[in-house]
Amino acid sequence: MPTKPNVLVIGPHPDDQEIGMGGTIAALAEQGHNVLLLDMTDGSPTPFGDRASRLIEAQAALAALQPSAEAQARGGKLSRLLLDLPNRTVQHSIEARHKVAGVIRAHQAHILFMPYPQDAHPDHLAVTRIAEDARFDAKLTKIDMPVPPGHTSIGPPIYPAWVFYYYCSHLRQVPSPHFLFDTTGFSDKKIASVLAYASQFGPRPGLAKPNADLPSLLAAEDRYMGSRIRTQTAEPFWTREPMGVTSFGALPG
Repeated sequence: MPTKPNVLVIGPHPDDQEIGMGGTIAALAEQGHNVLLLDMTDGSPTPFGDRASRLIEAQAALAALQPSAEAQARGGKLSRLLLDLPNRTVQHSIEARHKVAGVIRAHQAHILFMPYPQDAHPDHLAVTRIAEDARFDAKLTKIDMPVPPGHTSIGPPIYPAWVFYYYCSHLRQVPSPHFLFDTTGFSDKKIASVLAYASQFGPRPGLAKPNADLPSLLAAEDRYMGSRIRTQTAEPFWTREPMGVTSFGALPG
């Protein structure tokens, strides 16, 4: 695997990736990784957002997470791609799997992030299943995959070495992560990216449970997760496959 492997972060809707792992996204891009955010849907309609507003907000969130000029000079990159499946009715299908497999090949992704596989939202469940199967489909030889929007071709078959799951669940569950990623120095970027989704997390007078407090709750959660590994902030992740360790030197004391 390359020293700075390409990373693909798959989200059912714009804002899921930022909520679940915005600090990690910013950190990986700053470290020199080529990170692509794949929005499976445009996230519309919602009670306070339409397609136009959601697309504008997604680009504003992307801008909030961008790496520094120094990191970009080292190869750090952060971009966004919309696959444009239908919001609220995402279906696990061969067609959807192959569309994502085409993105994996085009990006030559070695690491995939996707939603935690227990959720109350059908779109989240479907997207995780699609992405898991697309990982396998992307390696198949003698089969063409669709060329993603904005591309003229795709790369050769590839089997991403790692799949990690981030938490952005509609269940009232407490994360039980397999590892925590230190996001110290990047939490503010995460919160800024979430606040970019004003139609989703702005004040909502009259609603019984407004979402305006979500950014502050996320900041508190990140601080708590950081306290578990003695850093300022961290984000939780889960995986089906064991990770290898060659040294304990980086573990917190």
